[in-house]
Amino acid sequence: MNILIINGPNLNLLGQRNPGVYGTGSLSELEAFLKNEYKDHELHFFQSNVEGELINKIQEALSGTIDGLIINPGGYSHTSVALRDALEPLEIPKVEVHISNIHAREPFREKSITGAVMNGIITGFGKYSYQLGINALEQLHSEK
Repeated sequence: MNILIINGPNLNLLGQRNPGVYGTGSLSELEAFLKNEYKDHELHFFQSNVEGELINKIQEALSGTIDGLIINPGGYSHTSVALRDALEPLEIPKVEVHISNIHAREPFREKSITGAVMNGIITGFGKYSYQLGINALEQLHSEK
């Protein structure tokens, strides 16, 4: 499978930002973990703190070269109608992931605007949220 994994704002600070919530591993360590676990897949990683850059990358997936999408929109999950609108037309399997359990945090984090247009949301399993997301993509892709 050809999978695009997008990470939104502040995820470049993994390992530095609030390690009690997000863990001590860096974004590059997360990417290495996933590459090691899914050697039979082509994983493409993208991270940006800029909403427009995330939207541009999502729109690139409309080209038909990507089989599935994993996105951790970070804080944009709760605020970005524009990101939601970019995700909506994608007809490939797509899963939203969160490292922390968004339902066990501040009330404003409990609702995901972007999640409404995804196949599903996986939240609260640390780096394993991404692994569970890829497993879900595999299942969804096999059912197509």
